[in-house]
Amino acid sequence: MSDRLRVVVAAPLDPELAELIVEREPRIDLVVDHGLLPPMRHPADFAGDPAFTRSAQQQAAFEAAIDTAEALYGIPDVDPAALARAVRANPRLRWVHTMAAGGGGQVRAAGLTAEELNRVAFTTSAGVHGDALAEFAAFGVLAGAKHLPRLLEQQRDRVWSGRWMMPQLSDQTVLVLGLGGIGRAVAAKLSALGVRVIGTSRSGASAPGVSRTVHPSELSGVLGEVDAVVTTLPGTDATHHLIDTGFLARMRPGATVVNVGRGTVIDEAALLGALDHGTVGFAALDVFEVEPLPENSPLWAHPRVLVSPHTAALTAGEERRIAELFARNAGMLLDGVPMENLVDTVEFY
Repeated sequence: MSDRLRVVVAAPLDPELAELIVEREPRIDLVVDHGLLPPMRHPADFAGDPAFTRSAQQQAAFEAAIDTAEALYGIPDVDPAALARAVRANPRLRWVHTMAAGGGGQVRAAGLTAEELNRVAFTTSAGVHGDALAEFAAFGVLAGAKHLPRLLEQQRDRVWSGRWMMPQLSDQTVLVLGLGGIGRAVAAKLSALGVRVIGTSRSGASAPGVSRTVHPSELSGVLGEVDAVVTTLPGTDATHHLIDTGFLARMRPGATVVNVGRGTVIDEAALLGALDHGTVGFAALDVFEVEPLPENSPLWAHPRVLVSPHTAALTAGEERRIAELFARNAGMLLDGVPMENLVDTVEFY
């Protein structure tokens, strides 16, 4: 096995961060042609400007470079079909790093064979977004506890109502679905605010700030204790519509729902019904079953829903943290050590 790693950059990458990757892991031979990559419209815009096109000659050059790679920094054009082509055209390819924390879904969409999934390692950028998403989750839980919709309505209508009691977070129990990198960060921030945190873990592993850990099969036994639920779960067959009518009905009346994982975890029709009936008091959603959220979705206009356009994870430092993670993983690959954030190629998370 070579003591060096040929990495071809398949996603937009700031030149300074290209230098950082090689500085952090000098055994990388980094191949990048910025002229063949789409310009970013905003930080961490790894799909790039949709108006960008390559000539036939440029596309051939782009694919030729990819076909020399032992590792790819990003999925070419964030396109599952392009990923499949790259894996099948290049038997030397050993590793693909996806920019998304939920990159497993992109790998699944490529339709690779079992042999191909076994030959190439896939990693995600899970964890680099943890603190930012945890802050949004805490914001959502706070907004629900402090009756943000009512406050905004009364301010809009210039109504000085009588006083009413607002719940304190230190009196509340929040269920965090999933104790991966994001869930652990959520638990830490909420517990620092005095929240009692219940977490779910299939392995039984807990995390700092979690007072109780339950297996997902045990959820029905704890939902009656819950004032809010924060889902950080990936989109898999096992998590699809986990939060459904029955789930929502078992929580305390007026509970808050926050989603910073994947939109498919929540049955949106069930959530709307629970909001209309007061079973759910507030929902703060950064992700949705269909994105962009369709214009005719009732979620847009619901008075107790906060719609965030899948932007809660975006921070100024995201690109640098991904580059650092990539360099760290490259060193692990070269040293024969298991890499961080390997995609489970059975459930694709």
